[in-house]
Amino acid sequence: MVTDMKHKKNMPGDVILLLLMLATIVIFVIPLYLAVLTAFKSKPELSRSVLALPEGLYLENFREGMRRSDFFHSLRNSVLVTFPSVILIVLCASMSGYSVARHAQKTAALQLLDKVYLASLMIPFQILMIPVYRIYKALNLLNSLPGMVLMLTGTSIAYASFLYVGFVKSIPREIEESAYMDGCSEMKTFWIITFPLLKPVSATVAALHVMWLWNDFNISIILLQKEMVRTITVKQFYFFGQYTAEYGLAFAAAIVSMIPVIVCFAFMQKYIVNGIAAGAVKS
Repeated sequence: MVTDMKHKKNMPGDVILLLLMLATIVIFVIPLYLAVLTAFKSKPELSRSVLALPEGLYLENFREGMRRSDFFHSLRNSVLVTFPSVILIVLCASMSGYSVARHAQKTAALQLLDKVYLASLMIPFQILMIPVYRIYKALNLLNSLPGMVLMLTGTSIAYASFLYVGFVKSIPREIEESAYMDGCSEMKTFWIITFPLLKPVSATVAALHVMWLWNDFNISIILLQKEMVRTITVKQFYFFGQYTAEYGLAFAAAIVSMIPVIVCFAFMQKYIVNGIAAGAVKS
């Protein structure tokens, strides 16, 4: 009886929560729905109605969109920029997060580093755009894929380290101390003992940054200005000119470019929520 009364009291809250969830789903699904409709419409159909279903599957948008964006070459550039950056982020942030988690209480420099990481998360890249451009121009790193990898890695280390710090604190120190007793150095202990235990948060960091870096536009548009080094996101920008906009071609190319990220997310999604939740718990 008491359970039924509690359930009846919670019903209004459950209904509100359900409505909020449905509203959120609609907000996220509508842009994707419009993108798919636009990709399969010809120009006359787009001029008549944006919301109406296409009369047929106009596949010419995909062929022409991929041709104009030099799709496979820009895909290669995106791969060469994204995946090396993610590997470097995982390696550097795991060591950084481990150092902060284990030694920040004893070392003032690491305490300061932890605070610098947190502070840097609040700085938007737009503030750094002009200094970054000038520095890269002075170092001859503009229009360089390795230079782009360096910038993407540098701008991502802070958040990734923040996730690693929380996760490392959840690992018992006794596991590492037993390795020290067996004669392992701290570096060897980290790579042999600790790093394999960081697999959940490493998968989370990798999955999140594959999505973020693949879709990066702000850094790419500044550092990759030559045709041969532009990534997919930058190529799509040029479908929109001063006087014309090729919406059908742009959305068709965008849908094709989403496929690698969707595949990656499908394999890694089970790690994302668990890794973020575990990384947010600090002892």
